[in-house]
Amino acid sequence: METPRTFISQRAHNVDASGIRKVFDLAAKMKNPINLSIGLPDFDVPEIAKQAAAGAINAGHNRYTQTQGIAPLRQRLRADLSNEFSRDVGEVLITSGVSGALLLAILAVVDPGDEVIFLDPYFVMYKHLLTMAGGKSVIVDSYPDFRFDPDRVEKVITPRTKMLILNSPSNPTGIVMSEPEIRSAVDLARKHNLLILSDEIYEPFLYESGKWKVESGETTSSSPLTTLYSPLSLYENTLVVRGFSKSHAMTGWRVGYAFGPAEVVAQMTKLQQYTFVCAPSPFQEAALAALDVDMSAHVADYRRKRDIAYSMLSAKFEIEKPGGAFYIFPKAPARMTASAFVERAIAANVLIIPGNVFSERDTHFRISYATSDDTLRRGCEILLSLV
Repeated sequence: METPRTFISQRAHNVDASGIRKVFDLAAKMKNPINLSIGLPDFDVPEIAKQAAAGAINAGHNRYTQTQGIAPLRQRLRADLSNEFSRDVGEVLITSGVSGALLLAILAVVDPGDEVIFLDPYFVMYKHLLTMAGGKSVIVDSYPDFRFDPDRVEKVITPRTKMLILNSPSNPTGIVMSEPEIRSAVDLARKHNLLILSDEIYEPFLYESGKWKVESGETTSSSPLTTLYSPLSLYENTLVVRGFSKSHAMTGWRVGYAFGPAEVVAQMTKLQQYTFVCAPSPFQEAALAALDVDMSAHVADYRRKRDIAYSMLSAKFEIEKPGGAFYIFPKAPARMTASAFVERAIAANVLIIPGNVFSERDTHFRISYATSDDTLRRGCEILLSLV
């Protein structure tokens, strides 16, 4: 007689359970851990968005919307984005979070055997979504500084390469790609006719002034980065995915959006009909209201938390200073794998995530500083004591 296991597809077997979920499950069993593991904003959804969601539910906006999302939200995003990019960005597709947008994008573009390039470390979903689509992950090492090196990337481009994924600000490193790096990525994509998928979920969280090293020397600017430099500014074959989960703490509400080449967005819309159907109806109404909320105070809070984490941990750990998002990615102590150090940290009641969840290496670990200043300081003090 067949056992249930024999019914499982090879596709499912080829996808590993998320290492982050394992940490979440562990956290649920611990008593009051100092939790520096979760990529979850520590502020709540803005009150105006809560009221809009409740109002939408009470008004009966609980049915399917158009597959592409409600017209007022799409129109508002299209207007705002067209102003940002100084040109009409075209149709905007509302998705079930950026995760949903990533899945739809990969299914719309990647055929079995197609190759997709992204940097190591990487967001955990990229590799596994490509596995589900039958694509091949081509992972380019970016250690030790996590910068985009066009020579490393070009070496792995083949006739089967179809897409280049960029993630800036990055999860897990917090690195923000500079304008010269974006330009070099676009040059490669244009030269080899690649689609760029730009994952910009952390787009609002930018902390540094523009100071970047380039081949011809060093360029500096004292002005803060208030707007992300996106490859769509330079290259029309760029699909951008953004969302409300991180910027407005709507992680459980599942509202994201995608915009870029019309043909790709149209195929993603078609595929959404047969997968997610539409993004959650009342929360689309809430997202529209959220666009009018000034979130800059929270960005300033995270800049301060970034500074706390970096100033404390850099005393004993090798770290690249993050320029965005709300993560920092220190290197484990000498002669110790990151997994071993994480076990030591968990034994001391501090939850962090080993870097091999995000990487082909086991040398670094990820800290989320999306927590209170006091919790962050206590956690950093314990980690320093373990070295």
